[in-house]
Amino acid sequence: MQKSNSSSKKSQKSDHQISRRKFISRTTLAAGAVSIIPRHVLGRGFIAPSDKINLGFIGLGKQTMGLARVFLENTKDAQIVAGSDVWTTKNDWFKGYVEQMYAEKRQQTGYKGVRTTGYYKEILDRKDVDAVIIATPDHWHAIQAIDAMNAGKDIFCEKPMTQRIREGIDMVETARSTERIVQVGSMQRSWEKFRRACELVRNGYVGEISKVLVNVGDPAIPFNMETEPTPKEVDWNAWCGPAPLLPYNHRLSPPTSDPFFPDWRKFEETGGGILTDWGAHMFDIAQWGLGMDHTGPVRYIPPKDRSAVRGMRMFYENGVEMVHEDFEKGWGVRFIGSEGTLDVSRSYLETDPKKILTAELKDSDTRLYNSNENHYQDWLDAIKNRTQPICDVETGHRSATIGNICNIGYDLGRTLEWDPVEQHFKGDAEANALMNRVSREF
Repeated sequence: MQKSNSSSKKSQKSDHQISRRKFISRTTLAAGAVSIIPRHVLGRGFIAPSDKINLGFIGLGKQTMGLARVFLENTKDAQIVAGSDVWTTKNDWFKGYVEQMYAEKRQQTGYKGVRTTGYYKEILDRKDVDAVIIATPDHWHAIQAIDAMNAGKDIFCEKPMTQRIREGIDMVETARSTERIVQVGSMQRSWEKFRRACELVRNGYVGEISKVLVNVGDPAIPFNMETEPTPKEVDWNAWCGPAPLLPYNHRLSPPTSDPFFPDWRKFEETGGGILTDWGAHMFDIAQWGLGMDHTGPVRYIPPKDRSAVRGMRMFYENGVEMVHEDFEKGWGVRFIGSEGTLDVSRSYLETDPKKILTAELKDSDTRLYNSNENHYQDWLDAIKNRTQPICDVETGHRSATIGNICNIGYDLGRTLEWDPVEQHFKGDAEANALMNRVSREF
């Protein structure tokens, strides 16, 4: 049996403010969770939790609905044992959904094995939780991920990995010092289509690359929603957390019953606009194709029109230009080389001329990491083997940095010189100040 957490609760009283004490008191996470369960009580053909990676979820909104389903289907390597959200209704949904799915898989009525809490650190305190999936809004990612790594947990962090550049630097440093495994949810790297595209680019089948067009959404804007009554089911102060205490609006954080994805990602207080939201996918593919996973552009030139939401030009040290530009094929990436072009997105992989696409890779060609189209199993395998997954913390940080710098460039409206080694802006104190934020006390 897990030891009582009475001592950890005592230390929390000294470590956290009054509002957090109130928050903890609302928790439904019980002490004494079972970490080893005899095989005979689990149902036919199932492996004991002590033989699996025990998972906790932090953030139980729309994205978690899909993520939970993925890990529920993996009954061999992982088991979901805990969840946390500031919405009591989302905690209730998660517990009911996961327990029902496990009961059906195990042909066992009345299965109870998932504990939920309103305070994520209660999950991190559990000795039987090996790894956590972080699917909260962007403004919480770095804080929760660093807390989790320092608590000895491996991490699956939704993309974009961080909202601010400094947060990404801190996450990379923490992952290295704690030797935790971090997978970032830029899952396009695990799709064969994108790997094929990047291998064709990396091996010269498109020729020498001179330019890359990346079409993703608009930069972040200041919060501008109307105030609505705050539902009693949510601790809104905790939802806002380190961000400013924003007025509640259901589009910002919808209840479980609402079918749409939330709009917090549009606003600079809680996200980075669709620029970073989809940039964590498409800038990531541009980086992969160019072989720039551990660096990035060194110069960012915004459009002259201060109201423009496209047109940021970025230059790598080798002279390759990347442009945030709509090339009228939806969110995607276009590589332009001396032998033709290659366009790739979730719905197409096309080249001009067509013979580029049908080229057979040679034995001597570079082959990119192949995760067998399973981003999630790749993470579990990396945890078991203590190896780096396909989208590790450094990769996720560098891709997120591009979107974050673009937001700064669109905001300031001037050329930015970036040092990707030292990771700061050259001779620009104002831009450097925007690498981080002042977190609200809550």
